[in-house]
Amino acid sequence: MVSECPLVDEYTIGCICALQEEYDAAFRMLDEEFENPGTSQLRDPNTYGFGRIGEHLVAVACLFPSGHYGTYVYAQAARDMDRTFPNLRFILSVGIGGGAPTSARDIRLGDVVVSVPNNGHCGLVSYGIFSSEKDPSTQLETDEGQYAHPQELLATIPELQRLQDDPLEPDTIAEHIRRMNNMPGFQRPNTDRLYRVDYGHRGGRSCEFCSDDGLVKRSKRLGSREIFIHYGTIASGNTVVKDPFLRDKWANTSKLNVLCFEMEASGMMPTFPSLAIRGICDYSDDHKNDDWHNYAALTAAAYTRALLLLLKPKVIGAVPSRRLILDLHDYMHDV
Repeated sequence: MVSECPLVDEYTIGCICALQEEYDAAFRMLDEEFENPGTSQLRDPNTYGFGRIGEHLVAVACLFPSGHYGTYVYAQAARDMDRTFPNLRFILSVGIGGGAPTSARDIRLGDVVVSVPNNGHCGLVSYGIFSSEKDPSTQLETDEGQYAHPQELLATIPELQRLQDDPLEPDTIAEHIRRMNNMPGFQRPNTDRLYRVDYGHRGGRSCEFCSDDGLVKRSKRLGSREIFIHYGTIASGNTVVKDPFLRDKWANTSKLNVLCFEMEASGMMPTFPSLAIRGICDYSDDHKNDDWHNYAALTAAAYTRALLLLLKPKVIGAVPSRRLILDLHDYMHDV
């Protein structure tokens, strides 16, 4: 049920989704929905949903109606959101991505990857894919920019991690996932296939012509958790990665250890404190299809809800708004 709307300056958390299924899943995580406070009158072209998670007021933007995607479009959406909501503390980038499993990191479809600084690296890198006349093979260039992660969110993650790792604690993320049980198409798919690097796609939308002989043999997971959470580096760029050789090269590079590839977050994070949260929908190879899109969007949204419910309102209140930071910057520049 939609309630009366708070004012734009009462919203403290933003969330941007690129796809319709990501937006649907994020919206279902709200405890309460609110009417639009009049963003179109502020010349903001973003499509928004508004609501509350716990004690936090959240504005959720979706890029889908524009039909344009990528880091540049995401950056513009973030700037429009920043201008419309003067008291935002940070914006979350929530959606789906391609996983990069290795022998050391058992990443599977439906798992969640969160961009967290590690081993001296910021947790997010931007990439560009190209080929040259001298080297016609596909290459991947990365650029580790100055991407800002909100310290208040990073400080909340260890507690959520503890709750997820403790088998005696309830699986809160699974409980949030059940909020979508009655949404057609958002149930967990039955098949999770990871093919060997040397076994290319044989045809068919869902690998119906691919042989099981090409599958990587993986043990059944232990424990009662429905999904696993992975923390580390996410690579973000404007080109879809669907090359297992390229995927493994950067997943196994000790400097970065990329866990996931996606196409939006790096456009926003240089200018606004953010956290990228991605549900894994494929393995960044040529077997890519849409079968896991909805469920992966759901797991990312469920993780986001669990994280925000642990974030105390007084912590948010102590964080200066983006507008205040910019005003102080302008003041110091003029002094």
